[in-house]
Amino acid sequence: MVTPSKKAGTPAPSFGSVSKQTMHLLQELKASLQARSLWDTQRPPLEKLQSTTPFASDTLAFYQWLQFIMIPTLQQRIEQRQPLPNSIAVHPMAIEVWRGQLREHKEIILLLKALDNLLDGHNDRH
Repeated sequence: MVTPSKKAGTPAPSFGSVSKQTMHLLQELKASLQARSLWDTQRPPLEKLQSTTPFASDTLAFYQWLQFIMIPTLQQRIEQRQPLPNSIAVHPMAIEVWRGQLREHKEIILLLKALDNLLDGHNDRH
């Protein structure tokens, strides 16, 4: 597992560096979800994917939001060289969703925290 470090006075990583690290974390996240049988073989109906509620919590399970919305959106941004979000906070939602099952989902939560930390303030705008 990659855990990005932030050191005072260290310049922000370049687009390529942040993009590569993000893609690596997304691949690890996918593998971790699959290993825990939290990966669907069929895509939910389009109307469920179009929810405007945070994390699509009214129409999708959290792992489905990760699989069908977050992961593909970030991958697409990287592939099209679009800016990545400058701040995300996904791991607190994972902790809330999996409260009482934190041990079973620890790896996923740590990967999401690493992703949050990587994208937090990276100032990667191209």
